[in-house]
Amino acid sequence: MQEETASLVEHLTELRKRLIWIVVVLALAMIGGFFAAKPLIVYLMNSEPASSIVGLNTFSPWDAIRLYMQFAFAVGLVVTLPFALTQIWLFVKPGLMEHEQKATLRYIPGAVLLFLLGLSFAYFVIFPMAFYFTLTVTKSLNLTETYGAAQYFSFMFNILLPMALLFELPVVVMFLTKLRILNPLRLKKLRRYAYLALVIIATFVTPPDLISDILVAVPMIILYEISIMLSARVYRKQQEYDKQWLSDLGEAEA
Repeated sequence: MQEETASLVEHLTELRKRLIWIVVVLALAMIGGFFAAKPLIVYLMNSEPASSIVGLNTFSPWDAIRLYMQFAFAVGLVVTLPFALTQIWLFVKPGLMEHEQKATLRYIPGAVLLFLLGLSFAYFVIFPMAFYFTLTVTKSLNLTETYGAAQYFSFMFNILLPMALLFELPVVVMFLTKLRILNPLRLKKLRRYAYLALVIIATFVTPPDLISDILVAVPMIILYEISIMLSARVYRKQQEYDKQWLSDLGEAEA
């Protein structure tokens, strides 16, 4: 019992150390993000759909500071992601076999790539649809279009960041399969519930019209199916390895 308690304390201490390093790197990346914020804000304000607005306004003395904070955090998050994933891998590494350690380490570049793909999909597809839909509703009510810069970019980040994280689904599923927490059979059983959850998420992040919902829900469902296929691939290799290990063990005992 004492050994289990000591082991748990060691794991929690190790986890705390990893989390502290992630927070430190995020803070440093955010400092760099402050310097990158202004050119990014200027670029996005001169790009569609912001360029179609007749001026963005500030409604509070704090709005400009809020903009810098939003962009600093976004830049810091993107920069910190590879480091954070590496720290997670280092935390679980002692519990993995040597071949699993090498395999899971290769997930980190894929996770970063999927995160960037999710950001791109959200910015170039979902965000314009959502923005122009709200613009159409505003005009239909004969309301005066006066947009706050902080509110505009908050609206944008509330769409971009959740979608970028959702694009991590295949890598997360593969990683959890490697840890033997998930398997393709369980994912197939959960398919109907997963589809329902993904459709609900799609309706929340898109304008309330069927076409937009479909354009977002379909790629997310495809991502789930890809996750099942990747999980099956990992699971099949695990089964082959276990079979070979049992066979070698039997021969050694004989």
